[in-house]
Amino acid sequence: MGSRAVEDLAVSEGVEQVTIADRNVEAAEKISTWLQGKGAKVDLKQIDANDHQGLVEAMRGYDVAASALGPFHLFEAKLVRAAIEAGVDYSSICDEWQAADAVINEFNEEARKQDITVITGLGVSPGISNLGVRYLTRQLDKVRRADISVYMPLNAGGGEAVLRHTLFIMAGGVALWREGKRMMIPACKEERVVEFPRFGPIKLWNMGHSEPVTVPRFLPGIEEVNFFMGYGQGSGWLVLPARWGLFEGKRRREALTRLLNFIERTAGTKAPEWGAIRIDVWGEVAGKEEHQMVCGIGQMREATGVSLAIGTLMLARKEILAEEGGVYAPEGCLEPQKFLTYMKAKGITAYYDLEMTRPVI
Repeated sequence: MGSRAVEDLAVSEGVEQVTIADRNVEAAEKISTWLQGKGAKVDLKQIDANDHQGLVEAMRGYDVAASALGPFHLFEAKLVRAAIEAGVDYSSICDEWQAADAVINEFNEEARKQDITVITGLGVSPGISNLGVRYLTRQLDKVRRADISVYMPLNAGGGEAVLRHTLFIMAGGVALWREGKRMMIPACKEERVVEFPRFGPIKLWNMGHSEPVTVPRFLPGIEEVNFFMGYGQGSGWLVLPARWGLFEGKRRREALTRLLNFIERTAGTKAPEWGAIRIDVWGEVAGKEEHQMVCGIGQMREATGVSLAIGTLMLARKEILAEEGGVYAPEGCLEPQKFLTYMKAKGITAYYDLEMTRPVI
């Protein structure tokens, strides 16, 4: 997903230089070599994200540092801290509620003092989902509830980091927003069936993404925010162990990640499958009950990487709503119609209907 963002940023108008900072120099060199002469200058720096001073020096002097480094409960706070110290605006695809909650609470005041803008959660979910909620709420006089529903097939791509993240968001308690306050319930305790474009009805479970934490903060007055996700065929192999508490504890998750990664690598090289997202908002218009919905489909790498690239460009160009620095989720500082227009120009379209005949933009 990070490499996809690099590909897009390197050929974007006005971008002069993109530096890939990674511990895997060989992979970074392949990307930078492939992009030579196609647009911006692309170079690389070898960096260990656990080296704070190294991170600060690697970021210093740039307009924006954009991150796809997960799992985010391990790295998001380290990167935000380094960006603020380096005096650089920051964006990331961080999607774990604990990490988003932590960086907002810990760094918002310091970022504001330093006039640094941090946008955490610039992927599909969170990211497109948050801005979809904000877009729909503008069409209502009063907003009561927002549901974010995601279908991510098990063969969506992403490798070991995505597997590690998946087990993490299915472990322990996860945040919901109900009756105007935060509630904690066990991951995968609640389930529902949701109709998606192209894929039809799919069973989903509550998991630990950040929308129920950030949406009420930046769209105050909303009474309920839920996040549900499912994997389609084979979901039971993950959901049942999650309900039994088998994903609790870092060592256990690491062992399971290695096993699942081995199975994934030895199962073949099929192309990653497409997923889908649906955003539902309920409220009132002129005193009458109203329901609004947007949805779309896409590949995880493409949609997430392009979302990060577009949000990063909007931040670099100061095309943001925030008038002062701070730590924001996308719905707190980006204009949703402009963002969705940029996404459509890249071939990623949101629709008002499940048949995908009525584009939002």
